[in-house]
Formats: sequence, structure tokens, C-alpha cells
Amino acid sequence: MPNKAYVKAWKAQLVAQAEQQILKLTDSDQFKKYLNTLAKFHRYSARNIDLIYAQNPQATQVAGFKQWQKAFNRTVNRGAKAIRIAAPIIKKLTPAEQKHLDTTDERAIVGYRYLPVFDVAQTSGEPVLSAKDFVKENLADRQNVTSLYNAFKDYLNQQTDLKVSEVPLATLNGAKGYFQPSTNEIVIGGDEPDNALKLKTLYHEYAHSQLHGLKSAFKDRPRAYQETQAEAVAYVAMQNIGVDTSNYSLGYVATWAKDKAVIHSALSEIQQVSNKVIELSDG
Repeated sequence: MPNKAYVKAWKAQLVAQAEQQILKLTDSDQFKKYLNTLAKFHRYSARNIDLIYAQNPQATQVAGFKQWQKAFNRTVNRGAKAIRIAAPIIKKLTPAEQKHLDTTDERAIVGYRYLPVFDVAQTSGEPVLSAKDFVKENLADRQNVTSLYNAFKDYLNQQTDLKVSEVPLATLNGAKGYFQPSTNEIVIGGDEPDNALKLKTLYHEYAHSQLHGLKSAFKDRPRAYQETQAEAVAYVAMQNIGVDTSNYSLGYVATWAKDKAVIHSALSEIQQVSNKVIELSDG
């Protein structure tokens, strides 16, 4: 039986290998093209993100009519219904207006107008790189993953304060699962046909519960950190049981952690949770 030093070294090696593979991917020409694509899209405020989601929950990449033509060589399909976003109306202030508003700023937002944008699915033309080009959702299934998934789910429900439930994938807006900090609940797409992906999703959401719950040390980390950490834990846990999820996990991590400094910092903080998940799985 391996001694404690060997086991500790094995766990550290898994995390180190994950980091090396992610950094290797982010150095690829394909990934650099992806980052260039992202740079062409405007960064929207939380308000506009909410507006986009309310009008089209399936929207993934949006741009204006002319921007699709000029930046991406794509045209908006005839009859496509626009998504409206808020754009500030900025006015140069007169001295009297500055005094009235008690400001020294020369310009100020005096209102908003609603501009039309369109989702990539509403356009046609040259291909646009997206995160999905780096996330291959076809994991090689293994006989033991179904029983391990059920055992891990039962353990969390019976031996911890977490609640794990399943819902149809159709209700998750394209996600495989999620963690809800306010209720300490993990929800998994129960009808996911790939059992290895289902187990990986449970590892991912469990990592969120441990790293980013209401009382967790890293709960205030930016989302890029949180997703990088959770997926890295899932990758390490799956590697430990002999299921290579690199086609899914590493692309998922890289598209969130576009900054290498984020990758380094995020991975340095997952060791403890990775160890805990490995110990539970081995048990």
C-alpha cells in the first residue's frame, strides 16, 4: 500500500500536470485567435447582461448590425429580431449644469437609449471562434463512474449539510449543473447521457461548494477564478480515477482563465479541495 508521502506527491503531481496542460493550451495559435475574437466583442454591464438574458436566454455572442459585418464578415439574417441593450447618452455640461449637479466633470450621463444587437445564431458568414471550440463534450465513459457518481451523491446527501438533487437538462439553460450558495444545494442535470461527464459535473459543483460557499475563504473571488478552481478540481479528481477529461476540462478552464496569472493563482488554491475529493472518491 502506498505511504503518505507517495500519496501526497501523487496529488501534487496531478495539480501540476493540470497547470502545465492548461498553459500549453493557452499558448496555442488557436487559443490566441479565440482571444482576438473576444476582444472584438464589447464588454457589457451587468444591467445589459440581464437585458440580453431576459430577451434571449440562449444568446452567447452579441454585436450590432454593422459590427457583425465589419469585424466578423457576417450578416444578420433577414427577419431576425433584435435584442435591445441600454447605451448611455452623454452630454457636455454647461457651467450652470455643473453647479446644479455639484460636479466638476465636463460630461455626464443624462439618459439612456436602447440599441439593437444580434446574437451570433442570428447571423451567417465566416466562422466565429467560441469557448465551445475548446470544450469537447465527449468523455470516454467507464463502468465504475455510474456507481461512483451515485455513491458520492448519497454521501453528500447523507453525511454532509449539502443537498444534491437532479433536474432535467432542458431546465438548466445549457449548463450541466450548478451550486446555489444561499441554499447550499447542488443541482445536476439528471438525464445527462454521458455518465463520466455527470460525475465530473458533480465534482465541479462540489468544489464550488467547498471553495465558494457563503462561509468559504474564496467566496469573493472573481468568476474566472471560481470556474478555474472548480473545473481544475474536477479534472484532478477524474484523473485520479483514470478518466481523462482534458478534452473538456482544460478547454473550459482556459476559456475562463484567459490571464496566466489567474491560472497560477487559482490552481495554487485548489490543492486542499482536490485532496479532499480524491480521499472521498478513493473511499
